[in-house]
Amino acid sequence: MRHVLLIDLADDAAAIAHYEAWHASGALPPAIAASIRAADVTAMDIYRSGNRLVMVMDTGPGYDPATKAAADDADPAVQAWEAQMDAVQRPLPWAKPDAKWMQAARIFSLDEQP
Repeated sequence: MRHVLLIDLADDAAAIAHYEAWHASGALPPAIAASIRAADVTAMDIYRSGNRLVMVMDTGPGYDPATKAAADDADPAVQAWEAQMDAVQRPLPWAKPDAKWMQAARIFSLDEQP
């Protein structure tokens, strides 16, 4: 299943540079990559335009957001990573309190067009 999620970064060149450096090839802590893969996330890409981030995530049948959230809450490495991200990430203006990445609704698919 494909998920498309959005969040903003602080509108600050240094914050954006830090975020990109933390996500550069080979920079992600191994424990974070292992946590993502253990949740049956089969692919994940993050794109940036200005300070807006878009995550495209593909998941397998074993993926459950509630199970992933509980595992993340119990994992000190994930909690440290999330605290680091909180320093530069900003919720979208319409996000509920304590929400981070917001699910985007698909409104168009070329596959559904004649």
